[in-house]
Amino acid sequence: MKVCVWAIGKTTEKYLTIGQDIYLKKLKHYVPFSYEEFPAVKVNKNTNRIQVKKLEEALILGKLKSDDFLVLLDEKGKTYHSRAFSEQLNKWQSRPGKRLIFLVGGAFGFSEAMYKRANAKLSLSQMTFSHQMVRLFLLEQLYRGYSIQRNEPYHND
Repeated sequence: MKVCVWAIGKTTEKYLTIGQDIYLKKLKHYVPFSYEEFPAVKVNKNTNRIQVKKLEEALILGKLKSDDFLVLLDEKGKTYHSRAFSEQLNKWQSRPGKRLIFLVGGAFGFSEAMYKRANAKLSLSQMTFSHQMVRLFLLEQLYRGYSIQRNEPYHND
């Protein structure tokens, strides 16, 4: 199964793109992998949160296939310790379908339709991080999860 990380909006901080590139390179040794950033929705002073979420919804739902397993990165999602996340990652990948997609949404979160379409919700922490930082943290945790599965020395208990 191909693993994809999708994010709404561009990563603009150079230190974050450098970190992302490090983990993107490492992840390709474990699994077919892709990372894609979608353009942020253009808004004006009259655009409200609901409209933004609906525009993002249209963008993402138009790219999803019916058999994609969608995991939303969401503050209300389930949290895991690294070993438990590695086990969950393995379970998600064992499901039927061709793609496991982790989605980092925009600043206002997800629409109700996105929550209904999602197969799972994942929270990296109870703390709030910028959407750009979450991408790097997710990539690192994916790498950690795969290194745990292979019993490699990256993760220390």
